[in-house]
Amino acid sequence: MDNSDEQQHLLHGDNAVNYAGIEDVEKGDATTTTSPIGPTELPPNFQSGAVPMVTCRVCQAMINISLKREQHVVKCDQCNEATPIRNAPPGKKYVRCPCNCLLICKSSSQRIACPRPNCKRIINLAPSPVTPPVPSMPGMCRITCGHCAGSFLFNTLHNALARCPHCQKVSSVGSEFARGRGNVFFIVGLVFLGIAIGVTAGTYSYASSHGGMYVAYIGAFLISLFLFARSVYFCTLKTSTIDGPM
Repeated sequence: MDNSDEQQHLLHGDNAVNYAGIEDVEKGDATTTTSPIGPTELPPNFQSGAVPMVTCRVCQAMINISLKREQHVVKCDQCNEATPIRNAPPGKKYVRCPCNCLLICKSSSQRIACPRPNCKRIINLAPSPVTPPVPSMPGMCRITCGHCAGSFLFNTLHNALARCPHCQKVSSVGSEFARGRGNVFFIVGLVFLGIAIGVTAGTYSYASSHGGMYVAYIGAFLISLFLFARSVYFCTLKTSTIDGPM
């Protein structure tokens, strides 16, 4: 496995963590057995005001992930250890060495070596617990929130907009829905604006003696303004992505 490629997909810039190339091995200084880190063991996102935070899995310090939502792993400023915030890339799995070094290896690996010079343990990976299959539901998919990058389940058949259970913000699942709704509201807004202008121009002389017509004018223009505002709302709505079926 190419170690440089592994690091590039997980962490970037100053947050890079030293990941070694993890391969099945036959010998080492010490041997231990541990279990891979599953999706249910990832730390949940917490909101501190408008700042998304996660808890370090080593020292329990809070880590700001507002600029790191697209990363798989973040580095703690307190203990300098890594904590995963997203599921491992396809075909990979996370493992935490007893020395607290976070490793990533192939899903099929059963025996790996810690790359730290002061550790060099040989880690036997315990088999992942077998979970009963979950009955599939039509349209149910796993979604990554466009606001906080949190993951949640969403039914794409019965819901138009998705509300994230982590940040409570609304987003569009896929860009097509928001763009289509924005175009519809814009066209209908143009129709109402044209009707308002036509009625105003055609009945202006009649309205001078019938004050109630001004109410109709104002109502027509307000409706067109509301429709344009909804068009802008849908066109600027954040988009959430579909990771895959449940």
